[in-house]
Amino acid sequence: MRDIEIDVKGQMLKIKEDGSGPPLLFLHGAGGSNWSPMLKALAETYRVIAPEHPGFGRSKTPDWMMSVGDLAFFYLDMLEVMDLTGVHLAGHSLGGWTVAELAIRNTSRLKSVTLLAPAGCRSDAVPFGDIFLWDAETATRNQFYDQKLAEERIKLLPQADLDVTLQNKATVARLAWSPRLHNPQLAYWLHRIDKPSHIIWGRDDKIVPFDCHKAFVEKIKGVKLTALAQSGHSLHTERPKECSDAMTAFYRELAP
Repeated sequence: MRDIEIDVKGQMLKIKEDGSGPPLLFLHGAGGSNWSPMLKALAETYRVIAPEHPGFGRSKTPDWMMSVGDLAFFYLDMLEVMDLTGVHLAGHSLGGWTVAELAIRNTSRLKSVTLLAPAGCRSDAVPFGDIFLWDAETATRNQFYDQKLAEERIKLLPQADLDVTLQNKATVARLAWSPRLHNPQLAYWLHRIDKPSHIIWGRDDKIVPFDCHKAFVEKIKGVKLTALAQSGHSLHTERPKECSDAMTAFYRELAP
């Protein structure tokens, strides 16, 4: 594991990186940056690059970042600064939404797009879970289908860095408070994603409901859907092997 920091057009960006091979850029969700078992497994085959979004952790939210679209433009700049091409771009939740916003703008440096339980498009039938109203324990329980796993995470809550937790929440609110967790215009532009695409979603997601997948499936040409039974929103930590196996199989199909 390598911890590096780069300058992206005047914005410092912290990155965790591991492995070698084709580049896989992973964008984290609203909970902040973490090196999950899924990423560890993927790093056995790919060069996994996992940045911490501006405004998360101990970094201040930059003035220019007013929407998820701004974050998408930032990562387009990052791809340019790092001179990355043929990138497998993946993201979870808020990160998946950012991936979609990036891909509707410019896919020239991408090899593929993978969305894990992405926010960004709402369902008329099933509302989002309101992450801004839940207390820490409720939010943790609603992350997982497996409540034994939730209980283990709840025990760790007193050890959390309160400053980091509050900073992350403030940044998420800036990006996704109104309208809640989606961009009303995103669905109109999903047809612009012209790289092989894969959606992975837990059927028991209480935060970004599985029903939200319909907008992505209807609009992204040729998209592949992997639906995981008995999986909540944090599928990359609850079902890491299933996620990494599904992603690896998808990437192998694209290999020349």
